[in-house]
Amino acid sequence: MTGLFDLAGKVAIVTGSTKGIGRAATEALAAHGAKVVISSRNQDACEAVAAEIDARHGAGTALAVAASISDKAALEHLVAETRRAFGRIDILVCNAASNPYYGPLEGIADEQFRKILDNNILSNHWLIQMVSPEMRARKDGSIIIVSSIGGLRGSPVIGAYNVSKAADFQLARNYAVEFGPDNVRVNCIAPGLIKTDFARALWEDPERIKVTNSTTPLRRIGEPEEIAGAVVYLASKASAFMTGQAMVIDGGVTI
Repeated sequence: MTGLFDLAGKVAIVTGSTKGIGRAATEALAAHGAKVVISSRNQDACEAVAAEIDARHGAGTALAVAASISDKAALEHLVAETRRAFGRIDILVCNAASNPYYGPLEGIADEQFRKILDNNILSNHWLIQMVSPEMRARKDGSIIIVSSIGGLRGSPVIGAYNVSKAADFQLARNYAVEFGPDNVRVNCIAPGLIKTDFARALWEDPERIKVTNSTTPLRRIGEPEEIAGAVVYLASKASAFMTGQAMVIDGGVTI
């Protein structure tokens, strides 16, 4: 049982991994033995994080490959560079997302809505299509989509984002059905409010955070590191019989 979380010999791509949940996830995956690919839009930021991980876990642990999730060719390059450097892909963590609009759903512009759907759903679909053939051929692989508890409920402020995150749950369920016979697992993580730059507009407002904390059973919002353990669990053989599911990690908000 001591090797349940051992990821030695595994290779993981994590999108949006220069900060927040993505960065915490790459740190945790590397700490458990995986090779990790750092990806965000900025190559310099990717290289800085990769250097820090190499310094902690040994040279050659991390690879930096910038890629915009809105650019299919860039994602293809990300996958190709990972295979060139490490020879395989065992774990995909679709973490990067966008939300360019805050306000009632009825007021969102078409362009904004399309950007949310493209970046939060279509890009995940693209990446899954790119990495799954080799996983299915090996009869082994884990795909993790970072969704949100927003996908479980409505909101007067982030409604379009919530629509996209609800779709991610179904994306995982559907791919779990398709890939299950080949022992490739697809799951979601549904964080609550986490202290990241992405969610800054939600937690920097003193009144909003006061209300949020008062109605959260643990009386606080989460930290990125508190999501990383779930990524390691879903990436490892500890979760070998789990697929098509959504792990809610929200301090008790949805209960």
